[in-house]
Amino acid sequence: MKSYQKIFDYLFCSTKGLVLTAIAMISLITAVWGTLSGPMVEWGVRDITVRLLGMDLEPAQREGRIIMLYHTIAMAVVAIEVYFITSIVPMKKHQQRSINATITVGYLTAMIFGLWFAYFGHNYVFHGLFLVGQSLVFFAGVKLAIALYPWKKEYYVKDKEYSHTKKGIDLERVAFFATAVAMLGSAIFGAVTGSYWGSGHETFLGEDIIRTPHKTPLQLAIIGHLHIMLTLIAVAITLVIGRWLDFKGILHKIAMPLIIFGTIVITLGVWSVVPYEATAHTFIYVGSVFIMTGALMLVIYGWRKIIYDRLAEQGIEKGGFIKSIKALLHDPIKFGPLWQMVFMNFTVSGVGIFLAVKLDEIFRVWPFLEERITLTGHWHILSGIIATIILMYYADISGLKGKVRKWFGWTLIIGSDIAFASVTIFSMKRLFVSQYNQQPIVDWTMILTDLGLAAVLIILALFLGWRLFDLFKSDGLWKKELSDPELDVNKTSPVLFSPNFDEETK
Repeated sequence: MKSYQKIFDYLFCSTKGLVLTAIAMISLITAVWGTLSGPMVEWGVRDITVRLLGMDLEPAQREGRIIMLYHTIAMAVVAIEVYFITSIVPMKKHQQRSINATITVGYLTAMIFGLWFAYFGHNYVFHGLFLVGQSLVFFAGVKLAIALYPWKKEYYVKDKEYSHTKKGIDLERVAFFATAVAMLGSAIFGAVTGSYWGSGHETFLGEDIIRTPHKTPLQLAIIGHLHIMLTLIAVAITLVIGRWLDFKGILHKIAMPLIIFGTIVITLGVWSVVPYEATAHTFIYVGSVFIMTGALMLVIYGWRKIIYDRLAEQGIEKGGFIKSIKALLHDPIKFGPLWQMVFMNFTVSGVGIFLAVKLDEIFRVWPFLEERITLTGHWHILSGIIATIILMYYADISGLKGKVRKWFGWTLIIGSDIAFASVTIFSMKRLFVSQYNQQPIVDWTMILTDLGLAAVLIILALFLGWRLFDLFKSDGLWKKELSDPELDVNKTSPVLFSPNFDEETK
């Protein structure tokens, strides 16, 4: 009985256990609900899933179900990022535990009862519990923002290598704080609109109304909510990766003000979409440029650090181009998150900017379906890239080593990038092929997409299987993570990489 108690403590009281639980929940939902669409429909797998689980898939309610599904997954992803933040940013231990506990109960309640309501009969008690879960997630965000408040002297920068003001205020902490506050405001932005469902607002998917000439304020708010929440999730993981790599120096001092300013501008720009739709996008573009430039500073610093550290490990004082490339690619788990940030510019950011610039000239000339495919792929690729970055960061803090680490990292990078590149080509195919000659491109891009995603899902399943098997070992890694203060940030000071941490914050 005591062993089960310890496993429970690991899964719900330690950072790595909490992250593992959330990843497992997302993976389970992806595996089951993934059978309801795509080639699984043609192969008859969806019908088997529906019969076995007793799902109620009323066609008229499809949009509502999809919205509920996306929200449950998104809240789990936000919870994972919150676990990362509470473990690497200095704060009181009681704050860390309170935030983690609140958001865990919140996302699990919303996930379980939200999907139950949407797919297994519409018991509105479950919908109420879904809202309770969302409220708890929001309340955890409020507590996180309070804990991240950067203007307390105890959190001032001690090491001047890190970005700070003249008074010593930690600008990286300000960036985390700004992101948390922006996410809270953006959640309200969507929640207010949701409160009008059935009373002036009807369920819709953003990609279905892209050519509606006059959108209602509530529709604009939902579209804005979708974009800003995904953007802020990306900003948060960027800051986490910077902390992980001990981002500092002149590039850190340049990047943090850019990210702070960009986050504020893009958030205000999205919020202003409702009253000032015509001009709001200008602010959004400006904010995006600042955030992307800050991320570029991180990539430059990170790759340079990876190269120098590896060459030093090999005893090489000065390596040439070939040796530097080999050093950079030596560890895919460290190289991968930064590479995915670069790769994103070719499949998400670049495509999005091109679409916006050439919207009327090119994309609005295409059939509606083609533009819809482009937008849907755009959002899903960004979500997928964020997921791969999270997985690589978690694999590192889980202690994945040796050949298994390389296989996991490279499979995740190559598989996902093949899939995302193929989807990008598929969505933009009308630029270089006519409707009557598109079939070969459609065929091979879909095959590569399926193969790439299959590789990612298989390697993830193996990784989760290893962690599940480890839970039933009396001397497993989980026990070491639970008891070793150097491996479990929840059992010691609330930071993993914190050169600014002071004993007074314990």
